[in-house]
Amino acid sequence: MDAALPGAREANLGRVLQLLHLEGPHSRASLTERTGLNRSTIASLIGELAERGLAEESAPEPTKRVGRPSPMASVDPRVVAIAANTEVDAVTLGAVRLDQSVALRERIAIAGPLGPEATAELIGERVREWASDELAGHRIVGIGVAVPGLVRAADGLVRQAPHLDWRDAPIRDLVAERTGLAVTVDNDASLGALAEHLYGAARGVDDVVYLDSASGIGGGLIVHGMPVTGAAGYAGEFGQNRPGIADPADQRVPGGVLEDEVNRDRVLAMMAMPGADEPTLAAALSASTDPAVAAELARQSRILATALSNAVNVLNPSVVVLGGFLATLAAASGDLLALVRAQCMSANGEELEIRQASLGVDRLLVGAAEIAFRDLLHHPLHASAA
Repeated sequence: MDAALPGAREANLGRVLQLLHLEGPHSRASLTERTGLNRSTIASLIGELAERGLAEESAPEPTKRVGRPSPMASVDPRVVAIAANTEVDAVTLGAVRLDQSVALRERIAIAGPLGPEATAELIGERVREWASDELAGHRIVGIGVAVPGLVRAADGLVRQAPHLDWRDAPIRDLVAERTGLAVTVDNDASLGALAEHLYGAARGVDDVVYLDSASGIGGGLIVHGMPVTGAAGYAGEFGQNRPGIADPADQRVPGGVLEDEVNRDRVLAMMAMPGADEPTLAAALSASTDPAVAAELARQSRILATALSNAVNVLNPSVVVLGGFLATLAAASGDLLALVRAQCMSANGEELEIRQASLGVDRLLVGAAEIAFRDLLHHPLHASAA
């Protein structure tokens, strides 16, 4: 029936492609079971995806089962998205395959935050270099950009990115002009939440609060399995909330927000480790015997626990995922979960888990690539013709 209805045909192509993208290789038999479509339809859909350069089939592995084994289908590894993560001291770029593996990765250190024009130039330059060299023979379907700030969902305008000193920056249009590719922009922590929900520490969990600390503290929300963006795309700015600090002696910035009090730079300064990456800082904290450092970690943990308990009371998540410095802080400072449970409503904390982000340095690249792949996954006929 789907062959007679172009809309249904594209929807079924998208269903199959999304399964291969999200879950990895499937046999025809498995796809038949997962989609409810018959075997001949699945064979036809896989054949069309292969013709369009989106999927490929391989011979089945030998099996002791009776009957002919089913061929295995997977996404074509030559389909990639470019992901870019803008930070205060670096721009990280990656080429992410449709199976989420990172084909290329480059962190370009900078002396200070680049402006929107310079950022777009840098991304455009790398895309052109990669397309003519390492990605020759690949198909680049789009670019996803992760920004530490408020990104308007309607048009990708960065309304405010204080750590980059950007305001009303049309980064989507600037990058598109320099690359000729479709560009999607979103908040970096929202993309980290999406990546960890689909592929990482919160995979299979429908209600998630995610907090990350790179440039300040950002967050993302998954409710009933869906990302929550807010009316204009600005949801999740936990770092800008004013924390409730029970003991006035714990306050370091009167009138400050959460990211002023729970602050990676403060710990780096105490450790005399300016510019250290997260694994180096984590190792140093694990080995530290300095009571002043321990006291600072405990102080920041108390304040973070209060912020998390408020989120738990409002949203009732199953899992809180922490990335970046916040994961390091949780690991180094003792039982953060007990501190959160002590401050939230007891019923909300009963089943709560706090987990560390599991995708490491790739989580923002994978999240940015995911939004770049979105149109292709939902509209494979339209996108593949572009």
